Amino acid sequence: MSKKLAAEFIGTFTLIFIGAGTIMNGKADLLGVALAHGLAIAIMVSAFAAISGAHFNPAVSFGMLVTRRINTTTFLSYVLAQLAGASVAALILRYIFGWGSDAGKSLGSAAVAAGLSPTKAMIAEAIGTLLLVAVIFGVAVDKRGTFGAVAGFPIGLMISLDILLMGPLTGATVNPARWFGPALVSGSWSNSWVWIVGPLLGGAIAAISYDKIFAPEK
Repeated sequence: MSKKLAAEFIGTFTLIFIGAGTIMNGKADLLGVALAHGLAIAIMVSAFAAISGAHFNPAVSFGMLVTRRINTTTFLSYVLAQLAGASVAALILRYIFGWGSDAGKSLGSAAVAAGLSPTKAMIAEAIGTLLLVAVIFGVAVDKRGTFGAVAGFPIGLMISLDILLMGPLTGATVNPARWFGPALVSGSWSNSWVWIVGPLLGGAIAAISYDKIFAPEK
């Protein structure tokens, strides 16, 4: 189990360190931010899928839990490792960019766009996560998937697509850990339920639906 938790820690750390760090440096446009997050996940999935399953996301782990692919103890252990990886990454980013700098204070935290209600933001996060978890089940979980050996590529692309659409609206975390690390270190807790309820709901719906609709017949 320790190897699996280390993999989950490192993978989630990389997502926040590269993804939030790219936002903080202020040099990348929306496409650059989308690619930074997507490539970080694609590479980490490719590196650690054989070790832990490469969840790097409590919503993915929740999807595995509700479809009985992991037990409650494993789920909680994975989530703690993911949140720890995200928090350490955010802490290091704040140190690198300067504790009192604007970038250090914001840490690329997720925020609801002006004029968008938190409920709409939550729905957007749920749909974005639903699409992501559906892709994960199709290319990595389902053994019939055609992308098993390179599952990280389509998974990373789906994250990039989510950010291209939803980044300006919600931050497109589609991942409670991606929200949690920067929120904890920056102290930005506004509308926190959006990035908890939305992804967990979307992940559960995608996982259960895939099992019910697309799973091979007995």
